[in-house]
Amino acid sequence: MIIAVDGPSGSGKSSTARGVATRLGLRYLDTGAMYRAVTWSALEHNLDLDDTEVVAERARAVELGISTDAQHAHFTADGIDVTEAIRDPRISASVSKIATNLDVRKELISRQRAIIDDAQPTGGIVVEGRDIATVVATDAELKVLLTADTDARLARRKAELAEGAVTAEQLRDQIVRRDADDATVSQFQVASDGAVTIDSTHLSLEEVIDVICRLAKEAEAAPRDRES
Repeated sequence: MIIAVDGPSGSGKSSTARGVATRLGLRYLDTGAMYRAVTWSALEHNLDLDDTEVVAERARAVELGISTDAQHAHFTADGIDVTEAIRDPRISASVSKIATNLDVRKELISRQRAIIDDAQPTGGIVVEGRDIATVVATDAELKVLLTADTDARLARRKAELAEGAVTAEQLRDQIVRRDADDATVSQFQVASDGAVTIDSTHLSLEEVIDVICRLAKEAEAAPRDRES
């Protein structure tokens, strides 16, 4: 099956999707890592991120290696391991310009769909990011919009970063501004048709994983119920 998890920055999409994939024995795709890898590549080539055509050319040219093993995150760009590099604050500060480039989105959505197709014979995949249910995987058996209030999202993102990696102002800018920027090309904060909205503000990670796994089992059983 395909489980699509959408939501704003810091809502817990990555940790939740990895946990669900691990528990259900599914593959896992972090689509945000793909945008970060393209951002890394563009910066390494000293490109002007405001030059949308040049950046789109880089997105089409870069060779991405994306792990779909939920327990072993590994990403490469043109053969270089960027697993750690793409989490650097300089990438976080620039990734919105890549994510709002419509030609880059078109390229990466095509690659994401190919990865999803490849995962089907193995049992399925949990895909998280933005516009997953509405654009990337519209036929997902389970669609989830994962939300949380701003304070919770800021606290979660801060906990993921090394002490002193960013200031409170920089962190708020990365979370709030990026959501505002991405909202110009994405409807990630609006539940798609058939999606279940889960507010994780006051839920633990395990509680959110429990809810989604229960919903996944119900979604998996639904076709059989209709046939019977």
